[in-house]
Amino acid sequence: MKIVTLGEIMLRLSPAGLNNRFVQADSFDVVYGGGEANVAVSCANYGHDAYFVTKLPTHEIGQSALNALRRYGVHTDYIARGGKRLGIYYLESGSAMRPSKVIYDRAGSSIAEAKVEDFDFDKIMEGADWFHWSGITPAISDEAAELTRLACEAAKRHGATVSVDLNFRKKLWTKEKAQSIMRPLMEYVDVCIGNEEDAELCLGFKPEADVEGGKTDAEGYKEIFRQMKEQFGFKYVISTLRESFSASHNGWKAMIYNGEEFYVSKRYDILPIVDRVGGGDSFSGGVIHGLLTKPTQGEALEFAVAASALKHTINGDFNLVSVEEVEALAGGDGSGRVQR
Repeated sequence: MKIVTLGEIMLRLSPAGLNNRFVQADSFDVVYGGGEANVAVSCANYGHDAYFVTKLPTHEIGQSALNALRRYGVHTDYIARGGKRLGIYYLESGSAMRPSKVIYDRAGSSIAEAKVEDFDFDKIMEGADWFHWSGITPAISDEAAELTRLACEAAKRHGATVSVDLNFRKKLWTKEKAQSIMRPLMEYVDVCIGNEEDAELCLGFKPEADVEGGKTDAEGYKEIFRQMKEQFGFKYVISTLRESFSASHNGWKAMIYNGEEFYVSKRYDILPIVDRVGGGDSFSGGVIHGLLTKPTQGEALEFAVAASALKHTINGDFNLVSVEEVEALAGGDGSGRVQR
C-alpha cells in the first residue's frame, strides 16, 4: 500500500544521561522526529510503501534528517530541498511527578516557509491508498496550512483515504486560530484521530469525561463521537485515552466509532515509560495499518493501541517495532520475557 504523510521533521536534542534536566546538560543526544515523519516510519516498518513529504535545507543537517528517514525504509522522493534551517526541539524527559518539557526552536524552518510550487501534489498522490497529516502542520505557518489544504484536495481527487491526528499544540497557535483552520479542513477527512483535549481545542467538541480526575468511562465519548461524525461526515472517529498517573506511569486505551459500533480497546498499564514522545504518532501509524489490513475496526484498534504501548518502551520519536511484535502484544503476550 502507498501511504503518504506531510509535515515537518525536526532535530531533537535531549540532555545526555538518564532524565537529566536542561540546566545539567553538558552535551545533548541527537535524534530526528516529528509527527507525520514518525507515522511514516511506523508504516514502513509494517511493510508499506511510506512516503514522507516535507522541505529540508540542502546543508548537512538537512541531509542527516533525510538519512534518518531512509534508514528505516521511508521513501524520500517527494522531499523538496532548500530554505535556511531545520526546525529544532529540545526535550527534557520527566520522571515520576516531574513532567517532561519541550522547548521549540522551529521558526523559519524550510517547511514553514515552503511554497506551493515546491510540490506537485497530483504526482505525489498518484496511486496513493492513504494520506495522513496532523494539526501540527497547518499550525507551523499560513504557508504550511495552504500546503495541507492542497494536499488534501489532491488526495481526494486520487481516491486516497485521508486521516488526521488533530494534535493541538498550544505553543504553536490559539484554539481560535486552530478552529478557523482545522474545521474547514475536516471536509476532506475520512478518519479523525485525537484525544479529548484535541477535539475540544481544534473542533469545539468536548466529551463528558474527566480525564484529570480519572473518570474515563467511554460512555462520555459516545455522543460526542456521534455528533462529530454527523457534522463532518467522518467514516471513523477515534480517540486515545491516556491516564497520566505520573511521567513514568500511564494507563493507555482507545475508542473507535464507525456510525454503528462503538468499540473500546483493552487497557495497558505502562510502567515505567522510557519515552512517550511519538506515542500518539505510533498510534496513528497503527490505525492506518490496522484499517488497511484487519477485517474489523476492533482488531484495527487493538493493533494500534498495542503498537503505541510498545512505543513507550523505545527511546526516540520513531516506533521501531514489527507487525509480529505488535500482534504478539495485542494477542496477550506482555510478559517481556527474553525471546530466544
